[in-house]
Amino acid sequence: MTDQPSTADIDHVPPARPATLPSLTGIRFLAALLVFCAHSTMLFNPLEPTASFTFFADPDVAKPLADFFDSAGNIGVSFFFVLSGFVLTWSAKPGERVTRFWRRRALKVYPNHIVTWALAMWLFASATPLHAWLPNLFLVHTFSNRVDTVQSVNFPSWSLCSELLFYALFPLFIVLVRRIAERRLWLWAGAMVAGVAGVTLVTRLIPGDARLPGLELTVNQQWFSYAFPPPRLFEFVLGMMLARIVAAGLWPRISLLPSVIAFAVGYYAAIAAPAPYSFSLTTVIPVGMIICAAASSDLRGEQGWLTSRTMVWLGNVSFAFYLVQVLVIFYGRPEILEGRTFGTVPAIGLLIALFTANLIAAWLLYSLVERPVMRRWSHSRKQSAKGESDRDSAMPGAPRATQYAPTGDAG
Repeated sequence: MTDQPSTADIDHVPPARPATLPSLTGIRFLAALLVFCAHSTMLFNPLEPTASFTFFADPDVAKPLADFFDSAGNIGVSFFFVLSGFVLTWSAKPGERVTRFWRRRALKVYPNHIVTWALAMWLFASATPLHAWLPNLFLVHTFSNRVDTVQSVNFPSWSLCSELLFYALFPLFIVLVRRIAERRLWLWAGAMVAGVAGVTLVTRLIPGDARLPGLELTVNQQWFSYAFPPPRLFEFVLGMMLARIVAAGLWPRISLLPSVIAFAVGYYAAIAAPAPYSFSLTTVIPVGMIICAAASSDLRGEQGWLTSRTMVWLGNVSFAFYLVQVLVIFYGRPEILEGRTFGTVPAIGLLIALFTANLIAAWLLYSLVERPVMRRWSHSRKQSAKGESDRDSAMPGAPRATQYAPTGDAG
């Protein structure tokens, strides 16, 4: 029996010098924080829509706050998808077997997911029907357009369905992306942005009448443009293109500050824009700018707050921080406070306490499940003997000990 093929058998890519990108680890937590802000300021509880949910007794505070952060969750997930493509491409090791890559990604995703899935089923989701909880367990539930399936059990896990599709296709995509000539990389990056725009335009053509309360789109339109994994591939592949652009030295020296300003403009455009334009279209270019600016800063050896030990630690626990939000925000918070509301100052203090509780729960999940599993099983004994550290993806994962080998102008 012959050995399994590796990407090196196809690409013949020479190794490049390793480069650590700690800023991207810190940025990953900021993306998770956007999702937290969206969830923690919502006016209704998805687990109990008829119950009061906000901390703020004053509706003139609660409503503007909820409106401001309404798009934050969508944008945070889009940030994860672009960052995932960037980091996986940057850290792809020529010669790595496909099965080894898939094993590492599965071990990164499923243990945390299974633990939070089991807790959700125990605490509040035990009545979930078989057609919903079983696909959710295996992370294929967003391939269904049924609302009770897509939003079942621990519903932030919907984004993991897209991530698993990215991981499944990455060994093929990396071969193709490495063959793109450097002079054509910007053209392909632009094509991916055009693909994101195309999804929003096609969405309006999708038939369907049923609508959920508070949503501008029909159920089918919402599902296709947001939860259905294939359309999200454009964001992931954009990240792959940007990784090659930075590695090839083609990224202009645009610092984080103008990138963040561009993101703020895109964010305010998302607040004003109707769905599905607000999901990712208004911010996908600024998101790419931030990622490339941070990576370029790391390559130049510059230090900043994103590279601090605190931000790197927060980035490491960000996947767990994302997954425990339903357990803490939508289940734990109502159980403790029973729908009570408060003045503005106490409410802000409670939001900080909620963030702290979510962070502690994330640290426990990371320390007791994610990190031990990755250390024990993500690499073979031979790899461990050589001292290779695990290379994590954007969401979930962290860009440590990374390396990328660009191909030059082949193709």
